[in-house]
Amino acid sequence: MRRSSERFIKTIDDCFSQAEKVPTEGLLFSYRGILYPATVTSPETLEALENFEARNDDVILAGYPKTGTNWLDQIVRELESADVKCTEEEMKEKIDAEKKLETFPRLEFGDPGVYERMKNLPSRRIILTHLPPHLLPVSILQGKAKILLLVRNPKDTAVSYYHFYNNMPVLPSFTSWDEYFPAFMSGKVAWGSYFDHLIEWNKYIDHERIVMMNYEELKEDQIQGMKKIAAFFGFSLSEEDFHRIAKKTSFQAMKDKSKETHGKFGDILFRKGVVGNWKDLFSKAQNEEMDRKFQDCLGGTKLAAKMKYDVYCKA
Repeated sequence: MRRSSERFIKTIDDCFSQAEKVPTEGLLFSYRGILYPATVTSPETLEALENFEARNDDVILAGYPKTGTNWLDQIVRELESADVKCTEEEMKEKIDAEKKLETFPRLEFGDPGVYERMKNLPSRRIILTHLPPHLLPVSILQGKAKILLLVRNPKDTAVSYYHFYNNMPVLPSFTSWDEYFPAFMSGKVAWGSYFDHLIEWNKYIDHERIVMMNYEELKEDQIQGMKKIAAFFGFSLSEEDFHRIAKKTSFQAMKDKSKETHGKFGDILFRKGVVGNWKDLFSKAQNEEMDRKFQDCLGGTKLAAKMKYDVYCKA
């Protein structure tokens, strides 16, 4: 299903305008020890989220910021749309329902009343979140909804998040990479520590309703990755569908259309989309520090093995 670009762009523009009026120190707030952007969510919203009611057929997409969740969102929406083959009237109904949400497409975004409005979304709902498991509503982890977790090597994630931080009006900027790096390593950035995020999700690595996917492997063979996603969620597509969607959702295709789909946010969101960009910024000491941190936090875990750290994070 296509997102309503007009509604999405207006919501973004409103948030950017609001952020311009907020002093730097007021751009973030802390909730249960984790920082969040104040212009897109609030403590009241995160409290209200605890009572969110997941449906059994909800499609949950989870991932830390800048691990590729926007790309994954577009892929899954295209797969779901090809599977359902909605009529024009059904498509209009879905788009109209999304318009009334009046928020970014992330579970933790919006005002506290957004979850009541989400009840009006027709099934199947595709729901994105950057939250770790302990902050997800009980109905998601204990219900029957399936969760697709996207992970990306932490070095490229750190670099991508650095550029995003410095270009995104709703987040405070850093003066340099060297100032940003310790903040990322210690979790003093929005959505907290990526390492804590991974440690927590590793506890669910064998959960029957949760599948983990690598950003890097999806980049290397998008069609095979999409087939894995379709099988997990029970989507039925033809070989032609997969090739058509892969072409439509390539990084370059989405970047080329980003002004139309995301407005001014497009230039911020779609930067390079490559694997290995971390080598341009990491110093030798920073490289070694992250290697030690990853080993201390996740060494020997199933999640670490699936992420192939030694393949994507070694110079």
